[in-house]
Amino acid sequence: MRLQPQQLLKHLEGGLQPLYVLVGDEPLAQGESLDAIRAAAHKQGFEERTSLIVERSFKWESLKEYSQSLSLFASQRLLEISIPSGKPGTEGSKALQAVADKAIPDTTVVVILPTLDRDGKNSAWFSALESTAVTLTLQEVEANQLPQWIAKRLAQQGQQTDDETLEFLAHQVEGNLLAAHQEIQKLGLLFPEGELSAQSVHEAVLNVSRYDAFQLGEAVLAGDVDRTVRILQGLQEEGAQPVAVMNPLLWVIRPLVRVKQAEARGENVANAMQQARIYGDRQTLVRRALTRLSLRQLQAAQLKLAEIDKTAKGLLRGNAWLEISRLCFGLAKVGAQKRSH
Repeated sequence: MRLQPQQLLKHLEGGLQPLYVLVGDEPLAQGESLDAIRAAAHKQGFEERTSLIVERSFKWESLKEYSQSLSLFASQRLLEISIPSGKPGTEGSKALQAVADKAIPDTTVVVILPTLDRDGKNSAWFSALESTAVTLTLQEVEANQLPQWIAKRLAQQGQQTDDETLEFLAHQVEGNLLAAHQEIQKLGLLFPEGELSAQSVHEAVLNVSRYDAFQLGEAVLAGDVDRTVRILQGLQEEGAQPVAVMNPLLWVIRPLVRVKQAEARGENVANAMQQARIYGDRQTLVRRALTRLSLRQLQAAQLKLAEIDKTAKGLLRGNAWLEISRLCFGLAKVGAQKRSH
């Protein structure tokens, strides 16, 4: 069964199904869908949640061991399987088909995938999942639809504004739903329900802190080591949370991976950037980054961010800020010279 993300909450009122598949690169939709499933699981008495990230060192045998084990503390379990590359391999393909063919007892499984290429969509393992799972495709909002998307989000918190102001908000976030979500939440905290004036919105959106995670992403893309270090230090000093920094970094890296993959297939890079929602002056910045960074490095960065996410949430030991700093510094210095300002 296929669902739109906006249909998920209504669906979950009827209880959790054994298998869900989330497909797409849009981080806000992915995060909200996962949060909704987790909340429904908690409400229905699920007391155990396990997260598996399929990376280079991952052993698919661990999934088999999980499926054969019984929980000592919970009668129902939630298992999340994240495959950032979208390529489970031969062993993983068999394991996923087994999960699709036979549900794990007392367990709801959520398989988290990026946007799949043609081979992935036509694979036996994905066809098996789709045939039995509740599948959600997490698509980005088209630029011409973003003002209306913002209007609906504002309405959910009892606020509204004029069309020109909605266009201003859409332009400021440049198609980034995470950034739009943050600005909408900010407006909900700053102002009461009702009509928002254009002046109030402009002042709230433009009154930002000295450093933000989107500036960090730009510094990393530019290979500006000094600026990357300064912004990292500034974010830490301003008390930014690691999770709030990681999401914008994912928004920066994921489109690069898609363009790099298209380039490797011999496709037109300009068209690939349009499809990845990279516009205007940002294309120049991205082109420079693509000459410095390999597909392997970018995919490794995606996997590392998934690990850091687990660290930030206490699922892995470590210092999330330290790992973010190492990752950003490492990406910025690849083929780059230090700059002074």
